[in-house]
Amino acid sequence: MVKLKIYLFRHGQTFYNKKGIFTGWKNSELTPLGIRQARTVAKKLKNKKFGIAFCTRLGRSKQTLKEVLKFHPECKKIVVDDRMIERDYGDLNGTSHEDFIKRVGKKLVNLEVEGDALENLSPEKRKKIEKFFGEEEYELIHRGYNVPPPNGESFADVEIRVSSFIKNLKKLMKKEKVNVAISSHGNSIRLFRKIMERASREETTKWFIPYDKVFVYEVNV
Repeated sequence: MVKLKIYLFRHGQTFYNKKGIFTGWKNSELTPLGIRQARTVAKKLKNKKFGIAFCTRLGRSKQTLKEVLKFHPECKKIVVDDRMIERDYGDLNGTSHEDFIKRVGKKLVNLEVEGDALENLSPEKRKKIEKFFGEEEYELIHRGYNVPPPNGESFADVEIRVSSFIKNLKKLMKKEKVNVAISSHGNSIRLFRKIMERASREETTKWFIPYDKVFVYEVNV
């Protein structure tokens, strides 16, 4: 039996992230800070070795991986796999976080459908709107796990595709006997962590995924 490593990281900050906009499947370039964050991830992985790297079709994922690969001539294979793409927020894509917060304050959102969009907010912004929620309303956020926003994906939808990715990834690692690196997005990382760490839905929705952290998982193959 061989022990192999998965190195999973989020793309750096984008201009949409900086402006507080639900991005989803829209493209947005890395900010200067985002590039520095990508380089921070690259430095953390500088002395690691991996033979296959994954990214999604979105530019921010590819940009971040490009910085990481500068230190890894041993990585000969790059795979684009959209099962690890960001969650599609549907009609919420392009909506600013501030507008969403105002709508929450005025009770103009359907919490069962849109409430779990809160996980995309920074911890500071989450605290800002906690005062709007009573216990009953807050529970709607977690029940919304299976309910997609209009024309978008639910957490459950994302979990299905991420689960499929993980199963195929383990088979590939077993076959190739290599460590892998994955340049991904906040919500797909959230569900990847849920599966690998066997976390609850409640834990999963409370996590904030940093831009410059590397999550490391060991797989026995």
